[in-house]
Amino acid sequence: MKQHARDDLQKIAKVDQDFLNREMSRTQRLERWIDLLERSPRQFLSTLRETEFQPSETRAAMRTDSSPISVAFADPVLRAAGLENDSYGEAKRFFELTDHELHGIVCYCHFGETVSSSVVARSIRPLLAGRPPSLFARLRKMLTI
Repeated sequence: MKQHARDDLQKIAKVDQDFLNREMSRTQRLERWIDLLERSPRQFLSTLRETEFQPSETRAAMRTDSSPISVAFADPVLRAAGLENDSYGEAKRFFELTDHELHGIVCYCHFGETVSSSVVARSIRPLLAGRPPSLFARLRKMLTI
């Protein structure tokens, strides 16, 4: 592979320097993760064991090679958008997920030792619809009508 300086590339191609520095919405980040998983739908990924039983500090640090989270972390676009590592806590922060939502995506108790990427993608897809309003938001709406 021949390497070129960025200035040299500008002479022969249009280089979008902001491509890897774009802000991504939660929906865009989740869609990108789904797309990455669906590129190799038959790939088997490792799950995390008993995430729901771990203390929050331990759970946040949990990771394993070849997990659904590591698929996201391997992507330069998601890393440039702010994904810092392939830990449970970082995925929770970056994708703006609750423990309950992330548990349903990566935990052993749902899938066993491994899970296919297509199954993980299907488990993320419902999160694109957004979260229903909280109980307090619904009560507030009822009282203001």
